[in-house]
Amino acid sequence: MAQVAETLAAEGETVVSLNLERKEILLDLNQSPDNLFRYIPQNRPQRVYVLIDEIQYLSDPTNFLKLLYDEYADWLKVVATGSSAFYIDRQFRDSLAGRKRIFDLQTLDFEEFLLFKNQENLAGELRLLRAGDLQKSVLEVQLWTALEEYMTYGGYPAVVLEPNEADKQERLRELRDSFVNRDILEAGITDETKFYRLLILLASQTGNLLNTNELATTLRLTHATTDEYLYVLQKCFHISLVRPFFQNLRKELIKMPKVYLNDLGLRNVLINYFAPLEQRADKGALLENYVYRRLTEQYPNDQVKFWRTADGNEVDFVVEETGLGGKAIEVKFSATEASPTKYRKFTETYPAFPLQFYTWRDMNLLL
Repeated sequence: MAQVAETLAAEGETVVSLNLERKEILLDLNQSPDNLFRYIPQNRPQRVYVLIDEIQYLSDPTNFLKLLYDEYADWLKVVATGSSAFYIDRQFRDSLAGRKRIFDLQTLDFEEFLLFKNQENLAGELRLLRAGDLQKSVLEVQLWTALEEYMTYGGYPAVVLEPNEADKQERLRELRDSFVNRDILEAGITDETKFYRLLILLASQTGNLLNTNELATTLRLTHATTDEYLYVLQKCFHISLVRPFFQNLRKELIKMPKVYLNDLGLRNVLINYFAPLEQRADKGALLENYVYRRLTEQYPNDQVKFWRTADGNEVDFVVEETGLGGKAIEVKFSATEASPTKYRKFTETYPAFPLQFYTWRDMNLLL
């Protein structure tokens, strides 16, 4: 939000920034949406941008935004943020259809990670590779080194900017604790310990089928409470669930999903595991989680699925690029593990989804 304000101001626009964690501002705006104009210059220019942070703290954010849009959209532009989709869902009573545009801001992707570390040369090389303007990079070794760091410590900006591994780990621990505490507070979680244990279990099961019955039994929770906790973790942007791919939609909707963490640094701090990549027992799962994150940067979440049969045949990712076809991806850490014959059932059943293998140090990982 600070960057948006700075950019708009540099373009000569009038910008008003409000943080609803300031109680006096929150109280003022809760009394009436029209109180917003107390913060706007009286000699109002032709257009004003109002940037509001933590919009979900308003008692009725729906009415607030709807009124401002319906009566003042010709000159007033509101940019509103909220850090907890769970809280936002609970507070918003209307979809605001036709009045909004939503942006989901993830942690840094790999290119942004390079830019934050002032490695513009590597970021430029990565862009050339992804555009197909370069087939082989002279900076390949540096790219793989940077990717391993990204897979270990993730993309939270504050973590990326820390100068050494010890500081990165400490910052991740701080983020883990503050995020979980915030989620517990805002979602009204009654059993903090079990909520936290669930998140750790999910981090350790990256890429596995999500069996809610098994989780409920392990944590001694009711099924309803387990489902509620999973919902909160999704809405707070910590985990994502990937649905199975079937031509029979009814089957697809009743099969178990797979779970992934949205940031690899958060995943690794939850299981307290920061060993070098090639020494890790979970390196295959970590690589698969990275590929999932990369795919969601390129496609909407609901287009990224996986395929699995009752007898255990599985393909890690099936991407529905169109209604007629797409691509399938199997992730293996080592190229020696990639055996096309094992996936004959899938390739014969779904010829419109050609299968590719992604392995460590395979250029596909960078694309």
